[in-house]
Amino acid sequence: MTIYVAHKLIISLWAFLSIMIWCHTSMAQQDSTKLIKQQHRVTLVSTAAYSAALVGLHQLWYKDYQSTSFRFFNDNAEWMQMDKIGHIGSVYYLSKFNYSLYSYYGASNGKSVLLGTTSAMTFFTAIEIMDGFSSGWGFSAGDMIANTSGALLFAGQQLLWNETRIDVKFSFSPSPYAGCRPSLLGSSFTQQLLKDYNGQTYWLSANISDFLRPSSTFPQWLNVAVGYGATAMTGARHNVFVDGGCLIDNNERQRKFYLSPDINLNKIKTRKKWLKTSLYILSFIKVPLPAIEFQNSKTRVHWLKF
Repeated sequence: MTIYVAHKLIISLWAFLSIMIWCHTSMAQQDSTKLIKQQHRVTLVSTAAYSAALVGLHQLWYKDYQSTSFRFFNDNAEWMQMDKIGHIGSVYYLSKFNYSLYSYYGASNGKSVLLGTTSAMTFFTAIEIMDGFSSGWGFSAGDMIANTSGALLFAGQQLLWNETRIDVKFSFSPSPYAGCRPSLLGSSFTQQLLKDYNGQTYWLSANISDFLRPSSTFPQWLNVAVGYGATAMTGARHNVFVDGGCLIDNNERQRKFYLSPDINLNKIKTRKKWLKTSLYILSFIKVPLPAIEFQNSKTRVHWLKF
C-alpha cells in the first residue's frame, strides 16, 4: 500500500501528541502513584488517537475497494524501495515519540521502550492487516520487515546506549516528474511532499559527539548524515506516461546516495520549554546543508541539499 495516507495520519498524530506533551508539561507530578496514573492516561489517549486514525484511514482509503479474503502481495520491487524506507522512518518516529511520552511521565527506560515500540508496531500492523483484506492491495511481508526494522532501530539504541545516537531524517525538494503524472505523484506541493518519491530523501543522521569521550570538544549539535533517494520514477515498477504525456525510459530510474553534515536540533540548549518542544517536533527534518551526491558512478556537489 502507498503510505501517502498513513504518512498524513502519522504527521497528525505527531502534532497531536506533541501538543499533549506541551500542555501537560506544568502538570507532571513526582509522586510515583500519580505518575503511574498519568502513564495509564497516556496509554488511553494514545489508544484512542490510534483507533480514530485507523477508522479515518478506513474511511479515506479502503471504503472504495471491495473486501476480499486475506491475501499476500509482494511489492518489494516497487519505487526502488523508497516506500520501504518510508515505513522504517514512520515506525521509528512513532516509537520514539511514544517512548518520550512514557519516559516523561516516569516510566523506566525498558518499560518506555516496550510500550513505545509495541504501540507503534500495533498501529502499523493493523494497517497491513487492512491491506490484506482489501482488493486493491494485500498483506506485504516487505512492509512488515520495514516496520520491524524501524522499531528495532529505535529500541536497539535505547537498550544499548540509553539514548538515540542515530536518527532517521527526511528532506524533500520538488521533482520535475510529478508533472508527468500528477494524479499519482501529486498536483500540489503538499501532495508531492507525501506522494512523489522522486523528491524525497531519507537520511541516517549520526551524532558524532555521542561516540566520543565525554571530554571531547567536538560540537554536540553537529551530525554526519548518509542519505538515500531515487529519481526518474513515474510508476511503481515501470515508467509510464499518462497525465503529462512524459515518456521516460526505464533505464533512467536511478538510486542516489548522499553524504552531508547535519544539525541535531535536540542538542541545541535552551531554557524555553516551548522552543525545546518545537525543536523536538522538527528534529525529523534534515537541515538543508551542502551534500555530496553519488549516482551511477557519478559524483555531484550540492551547495544546499533540500
